[in-house]
Amino acid sequence: MEVTGKIIAVLPLQGGVSKAGNEWKKQEYVLETHDQYPKKVCFQLFGADRIAQAAIQPGEELTVSFDIDSREYQGRWYTSINAWKVERPAAAANPSSVTPADAVPSGMPTIAPDSASSVPTDDLPF
Repeated sequence: MEVTGKIIAVLPLQGGVSKAGNEWKKQEYVLETHDQYPKKVCFQLFGADRIAQAAIQPGEELTVSFDIDSREYQGRWYTSINAWKVERPAAAANPSSVTPADAVPSGMPTIAPDSASSVPTDDLPF
């Protein structure tokens, strides 16, 4: 699954040692969608290398690919949203410095709007 939105919270880094003696780290983030009715999604990145590689900051626009997993523990169900890919939109990563006047390739004629036209514009649908 995939969701796009703005990071509104970066929760504290969590870590510990597994029963097997291996160290683990995870960090949770809250993303708010840009829908008509915005939704908040709390997802997590697991692993110090993935956390460092993503380097997510509050206010960033991201597209997050994730898996949803639910498990039962002592009669209660817990759901995790585990991110496996974090992408920054291309428009935000590489802002274009091209202005509309520069967008016309050289050698192409530009067409000026005809201001002498006396045809009224009617935007009514009937």
